[in-house]
Amino acid sequence: MKLEIGNFHVKEIQFGAKTEFKNGVLTINKEEALSVVREDEHITEADIKIVNPGDMVRLVPVKEAIEPRVKLNGDPLFPGVTGDLVKAGAGKTHALKGCSVLVVGQHWGGFQDGLIDMGGEGAKYTYFSQLRNIVLVADTDEEFEKREQQKKNKALRWAGMRLAEYVGNAVKDLKPEEVETFELAPITKRSEEVNKLQNVVLVLQPQSQMEEAGYNDLVYGWDCNHLVPTFMHPNEILDGAVISGSFMPCSSKWSTYDFQNLPLIKQLYKEHGKSLNFLGVILSNLNVALEQKERSALFVAQIAKSLGADGAIVAEEGYGNPDADFIACVVALEDAGVKTVGITNECTGRDGMSQPLVTLDEKANAIVSCGNVSELIKLPPMETVIGELEALARDGLSGGWSTDEILGSSVKEDGSIIMENNAMFCGDRVVGWSTKTMKEF
Repeated sequence: MKLEIGNFHVKEIQFGAKTEFKNGVLTINKEEALSVVREDEHITEADIKIVNPGDMVRLVPVKEAIEPRVKLNGDPLFPGVTGDLVKAGAGKTHALKGCSVLVVGQHWGGFQDGLIDMGGEGAKYTYFSQLRNIVLVADTDEEFEKREQQKKNKALRWAGMRLAEYVGNAVKDLKPEEVETFELAPITKRSEEVNKLQNVVLVLQPQSQMEEAGYNDLVYGWDCNHLVPTFMHPNEILDGAVISGSFMPCSSKWSTYDFQNLPLIKQLYKEHGKSLNFLGVILSNLNVALEQKERSALFVAQIAKSLGADGAIVAEEGYGNPDADFIACVVALEDAGVKTVGITNECTGRDGMSQPLVTLDEKANAIVSCGNVSELIKLPPMETVIGELEALARDGLSGGWSTDEILGSSVKEDGSIIMENNAMFCGDRVVGWSTKTMKEF
């Protein structure tokens, strides 16, 4: 399977009479773009703003991030979600690099939403402060979940995907500045030189804990809660087969942008044929019941062993209850003779003294930490807020609170904030491009 992604590097974004891309400048016809957003009758308010790295702008509640792209053959950008169910992972796709579409609630947030600072001290906590962002800030008439802590955010998330595809069309007929080619021969048809290398598989555990539809990550439009571990070509992940859901403390979240650009996949591709033989991706799940967790772990280990894996990388989207799935998977792989490295964040409490994962095992002896979700972050007021700052305190964002005996509210009268890392949008970057590093004391 061969996927070619033609890249166009965005140096500036502006509004203008025509949506087009010239000499690094992306121009957007705002009214045309908003008409795409308003195709869903549930959208009641909508605006589009542009923010750049270094802008003294705070965005909250942030719900989703998507890279603007277009499929050259006319297929939907997200098969089974925004259009017909067709195969992803092959053919030609054009992508606008260095930018994203961010979806921000005009008023209401929830447990799964987060915060981004584009400038100042807070910018270091999230990758998205480094991008030029097209910000869709909108509200809906979905009254049934407006004051619910957990929201599906369907109208806003789907509007973001439509907007990303609309913007991506600006480069459909242009010649890309560079082309990234992703191609793996079938496992049984690889060269003798490649087959002599260590065989490595990537295990991804996207969020899938909610039994009610509408919250979990989707694969080809299928709720990952209904998934059993499945072998996938890595190109499918990079080409829109998987989208982010709306259930996860936000620093642990994998946005749709993350799936489209998943650094773990790209790095394994770079090493393929050099230091390792990249077998592909096992897409697993995160469950609620213990038996379900054990079953999935057995599936993952069986698939990896059947593929001939010598080593595996396991990454989980989340913490707490999902830690049991994560550790069970690592242990099952080790028991099958597959040397395994795990990647996760941890929940060690505000003082950093608590057990990092809900469950541990001595066989899980190679874990990469992406940070503490409970770490306290204090940030000064920001010149401009897009969305509604009070949402951080009022609406149950996973790292915010309305009152605390010692700390008070997360949102102070002067516009400064105190929150847990939990509320930083995709702040822990378990998929492989964390902005954090380790420091030894």
